Amino acid sequence: MRKEPATRRVAVLALPSVVAFDLTIATHAFGHEGQGRYAVTVCSLDSGPVPTTTPGLGLTVEAGLDALGAADTVIVPGFARGRAPERALDALALAYRRGARIASICTGAFALAQAGLLDGRRATTHWVHAAALAREHPLVKVDANALYIDEGQVLTSAGLAAGLDLCLYLIGRDHGQSAAVQRARHMVTPLHRAGGQAQFIPSGESVEDAELAGVTAWASANLHLPISVADLARRGMQSTRTLHRNFRTRFGMSPRAWLIQQRLRAACTLLEDGDITIDEVARRTGLGTATNLRAHFHRAFATTPTAYRRAFTP
Repeated sequence: MRKEPATRRVAVLALPSVVAFDLTIATHAFGHEGQGRYAVTVCSLDSGPVPTTTPGLGLTVEAGLDALGAADTVIVPGFARGRAPERALDALALAYRRGARIASICTGAFALAQAGLLDGRRATTHWVHAAALAREHPLVKVDANALYIDEGQVLTSAGLAAGLDLCLYLIGRDHGQSAAVQRARHMVTPLHRAGGQAQFIPSGESVEDAELAGVTAWASANLHLPISVADLARRGMQSTRTLHRNFRTRFGMSPRAWLIQQRLRAACTLLEDGDITIDEVARRTGLGTATNLRAHFHRAFATTPTAYRRAFTP
């Protein structure tokens, strides 16, 4: 008989002034998981009121920094830019030395960097703040495009919704992809978003955006066809090199990666209709065969089309 793993203790550290959205992502993802796999404590420098970045909104926490001493995982949501209190940085460093897993959402990465936990490591934060993180902490290898980065004991994520991506990833790492899929379903969110932050960064080249809009609209309407990168370039009246550069700038990925992403998004939609066979899903999305669909699906989502269908259909 399989023994269920012990409940994992998660401490969410609300530094003043905390980004309320980031904090609620962590508390909801783990605190409402529903299977008793996590016990969540929200803490701050001391128990009591904590200001947030939202005008007129504050919160009250029941625990102080001692909560970090008992946590298996410490989540640091975003907070108002500036030096985090030294007591908090010392507590984070101590939790790390004790072996706790430390993760940040958005500008929470600055606290991890200030505690010395990101030196020599890859890390990310919201793209707006990435340059400042790199400038203030030159020993950190800042990746401004990643949605989240796993460096083993230390993990970082980009802004706001990317914190949800990270939390679902941690659930999958702790309890398997089926648990993450179920949690994503309850939270009405994709299990995994392909690409990086670049797809959300406003582009200064409106002409390139207009050109790509025609290319992407045509491709999205013809996913059942065997579309090549050369086909996309001809449709956009660009060289393949220019197309690659424009896709990298606009979406943070190559044209081929973008095309696969669109095929997989379409596949997810079709899989939610239980009357459509896996073979038919593969054909309609241009992935050819069920075998090819399974390979791409597992590579992108770390699960199978059948498991996805089971999780996301009544």
